[in-house]
Amino acid sequence: MKLSKLITFFIVFWFFIACTINPTKSTQKDMINNPLLSQWETPFGVPPFDQIKNEHYLPAFYRGIEAAQKEIDLIATSVKTPSFKNTIEAFELSGSLLTTIRKVFYAVNGANTNDKLKNIAKEIAPKLAAHRDNIMLNEKLFQRVKTVYDQKENLDLTAEENKLLEETYKSFVRAGANVIAGKKERLREINAHLATLAQQFGENVLDETNSFELYVDAKKDLGNLSEGLCANASEEAKRRGRENGWLFTLQRPSINPFLVASPNRNLRKRIFDGYALRGANNNKQDNKAIVSEMVSLRVEKAKLLGFDTHADYVLSNSMAKTPKAVLDFLDKLWSPALEMAKSERTALADKMKSEGVNETFRGSDWRYYVEKVRKERYDFNEEETRPYFEFTAVLQGAFTLANKLFGLQFVKKSDIPIWHKDQQVFEVLEADGTHVGILYMDFFARESKRGGAWMNSLRSQSKVAGKMITPIITNNFNFPAPTKDTPSLLSFSEAQTVFHEFGHGLHGLLSDVTYESLSGTNVPRDFVEFPSQVMENWMSQPEMLQLYAKHYKTGEVIPMQLVNKMNEAAKFNQGFATVEYMAAAYLDMYWHSISDTDKRDVHQFENEMMRRIDLIEEILPRYKSTYFQHIFSGGYSSAYYSYLWSEVLDADAFAAFTETGDIFNPEIAKKYRTLISKGGTEDGMELYKAFRGRAPKITSLLAKKGF
Repeated sequence: MKLSKLITFFIVFWFFIACTINPTKSTQKDMINNPLLSQWETPFGVPPFDQIKNEHYLPAFYRGIEAAQKEIDLIATSVKTPSFKNTIEAFELSGSLLTTIRKVFYAVNGANTNDKLKNIAKEIAPKLAAHRDNIMLNEKLFQRVKTVYDQKENLDLTAEENKLLEETYKSFVRAGANVIAGKKERLREINAHLATLAQQFGENVLDETNSFELYVDAKKDLGNLSEGLCANASEEAKRRGRENGWLFTLQRPSINPFLVASPNRNLRKRIFDGYALRGANNNKQDNKAIVSEMVSLRVEKAKLLGFDTHADYVLSNSMAKTPKAVLDFLDKLWSPALEMAKSERTALADKMKSEGVNETFRGSDWRYYVEKVRKERYDFNEEETRPYFEFTAVLQGAFTLANKLFGLQFVKKSDIPIWHKDQQVFEVLEADGTHVGILYMDFFARESKRGGAWMNSLRSQSKVAGKMITPIITNNFNFPAPTKDTPSLLSFSEAQTVFHEFGHGLHGLLSDVTYESLSGTNVPRDFVEFPSQVMENWMSQPEMLQLYAKHYKTGEVIPMQLVNKMNEAAKFNQGFATVEYMAAAYLDMYWHSISDTDKRDVHQFENEMMRRIDLIEEILPRYKSTYFQHIFSGGYSSAYYSYLWSEVLDADAFAAFTETGDIFNPEIAKKYRTLISKGGTEDGMELYKAFRGRAPKITSLLAKKGF
């Protein structure tokens, strides 16, 4: 081979290697044709979901990381004296491209994933963790931040600027900026490994949920399952290759109605056990080793950062402050809740025996007999209410509530790109027509969507250089899809979920702050559930039900007699609902109060901890360890208690309305809007006290639960 050809060969070879090793070196053509990296000529600047393809995400991520790092380097190496403007605010505004790409990707991956997106998530998770470490462990950058922080008393800052300074400094310290140099590399390794494990945990739960199926070929085993839910199960059977019969999955809209309706104890136990054993079947999707590894790594990380346990680390930045405060709070409610649950168990077991079933009452029997006892005690069957909770009517109910409280209007849009055909999009307007933001609603369960319900922010509210950046919010649910003959009819609890997630949406939509990192739901975990849970209080009030709960066929408003029975019957089974939730909250705290890095047998640890609180065997924690996504693939580790903590706030806050005799009181509503508009710019408890005039009282919650 001639020398010139040899040189050419090596140039091409090394160019190929360089591009392979460093994916940021994408071709200019790739960048131009990538809608994630182009100017979005879309209504209200929403993401162009109709143009974005799977292959666009990875090069966009790498370009975003590259751009963000350059921006950080400019701040860190600046020769100018550190100031709030050139350091703190500059840091706040950096990385906007990567933030946009990340928000779009994870919103779609959570709600409409596929194998390609899963692989991208696996690849990018440790890269994003490493990128964050490159920023937060950058010594030059931290020294500039610290220089500004150390002179904060002498700076003429607004209250929000001062809060941003404090939170920025604290975020560096909490990320390990003060860890001695020799241990920072280990911190990086832990962060990358935790990111990978969390991603795998979530994928395993989704795969386990989708793989289970319960086929039913006898109609008698469906019991009194509604016509619409029977049609859903029939369509699912056909979709999975069965010509006849009905097929049930572990998706909530499928399993829960079956457990309530089916008289077949063996079938109820099969699907109940299938749900309870997700991630613990000793197969490729088993999560036991992941749980043990994550807990151990979190302890090691906490110690590197100067804390005894992961819970100490997390809670130091919360309203509760300490693990002891959380456990003391849980203990106050545990005994009355457990006693009520035991009383409910006795009633249910007695009912089962009265029907001639002389066997041991078990967890898979609970929901079936709850409905029977409710029917007997209150002459109430939840299926009677479904026709009044058609999903579009419930959505309009939430919109009506926002209109009565805040004057908001919701206009359905058909010209905005969506990522799935089931999505609906609304422009949110003030009473005077001023644009507030965009709200995406995605209602129905599918295999490509993770379980549960949640809110995402595709774009957070902020004011950059005085210009208002309006929010783009998503609400995601897992409701039964409509059939060709029946619309999606929701249970009472599913209707509550619409109002709950809509509350999160309002928290994001009504934000009115300067800096994105302090806007909307960027608040401590034990405050973030308050604006969502408070909305649930309205949905079952007679005055509110009259406005939206109308029969999907006749348009008849839900009868007051049925409303009264529904609200009375809702008090039964509060023991169960509270105990199953609290058991999961205790489990979260126990896992993350471990102070050594020893690996645990997951089942053994879980069983020991549940014995510690005397959990009755007929009730499982709402989430067992191997499918507890909130704490192992979400952001709620050491914070699952926050739903109950927020219930104290929401019950007390709603009492502020009821005490006036007007649940839509405009003056109270105005004060409440002010509270949620401030995001994380002020301490959550101080915001609440400003709204209520005092600290919250637990008495409203106890009365609400009937304890």
